[in-house]
Amino acid sequence: MIKNKTKISSIFIAFLVLFSLSFFAHNKFKSEILVFINLQEIKDPNSNKFYFSTKDNKRVKISIPVDSKIEDVIRILNKSGELKGEKYFHALAETKDYSENIVSGSIHLRGKYSLNKLINTLMIVERETYSLYIPENIRLIDTLFYRYIEDSLGFKAGSIKEYLKNSDFLSNSLFNINTIPALFIPNTYEVYADISVEEFFIKMQNEYHIFWNQDRLNKLDSINLLFHNCSSINEIPKNSRISQIDVSILASIVEAEQDKKIDERPMISGLYLNRLMNTRSFPYLQADPTVIFANYISGAINNFNVKQVLDIHLEVDNEYNTYMYKGLPPGPIRIPCIHAIESVLNSVKHDFYFMCAGSNGDGYHKFTKTNREHNINKKNYKRYQNFN
Repeated sequence: MIKNKTKISSIFIAFLVLFSLSFFAHNKFKSEILVFINLQEIKDPNSNKFYFSTKDNKRVKISIPVDSKIEDVIRILNKSGELKGEKYFHALAETKDYSENIVSGSIHLRGKYSLNKLINTLMIVERETYSLYIPENIRLIDTLFYRYIEDSLGFKAGSIKEYLKNSDFLSNSLFNINTIPALFIPNTYEVYADISVEEFFIKMQNEYHIFWNQDRLNKLDSINLLFHNCSSINEIPKNSRISQIDVSILASIVEAEQDKKIDERPMISGLYLNRLMNTRSFPYLQADPTVIFANYISGAINNFNVKQVLDIHLEVDNEYNTYMYKGLPPGPIRIPCIHAIESVLNSVKHDFYFMCAGSNGDGYHKFTKTNREHNINKKNYKRYQNFN
């Protein structure tokens, strides 16, 4: 009986030893495989067994895509040169934790490298950057997404809208699907060439906050105080304050109203702010550019080349029609330029509520306080049109 117990104990101990050894061997693969070769040979740049060499000793560009595995790196290296000792490269990469920390990006190699030096070099790869231009005056956000962003950055068509629909980006930000154009400040941005859609929106959000620096936020507070006739920002309810997004929406309208005599924009902005602050007398903003936009997205017209808004245009039932819906439209009617945004932040405080294109053809508007004066200017402008 004792012998049987001893035999069982011996078998159990042997099993534990074998299990431990196999487990240890599995988890220590990255170092154990190197026991069978001379480590100095892996580090020796003159080794004829284990090395990487570029073709014809020429300078080559190695590009490692995002989410690459060690097998992908080996394949890329073999396309650009000769990798001798692939399994040892794999094992050394495991030992140096490169396999779990592969950096995407590009690097230039030339000549012969020991496997050790090769991995050390690959571990300091820098991600390639791309200069992405966000233009101003893009009227439709789909145009920006498809033509300027997805095409430029190699995103799959429709991936941006899919991301906005399925991610929590909008719910965790200041924006919704209508106001998202305000996120994009026209400029040229350096972005990683292999950037993901998620990384791109994080980048744009950071750039948005950089643009809205303290100086611009102070100007926004000043505009709120000026047009609300208050001495303290705390006197103005938060839901009544002009927000950063409101500035972009108004800037898109102001820019559409005046795209030639840009020095007039602060005056136009002041006029619209007067209307927004005096909803008893002016419940509707009545901005012609919003009517044109409403007609286009409703399919009533097939382009934006409307020289004069007619009564038929005012009848389109769309929330961007500020003759039919109160307040600002749901979002910008174009991506406003920086000058237009600055014009809103530097709005001129005056007593005008009406404007009409001038009758002398100089490109400026005639501003008036009353509708009676405005109608006189309208008649003069029509007379000017008839003779020109």
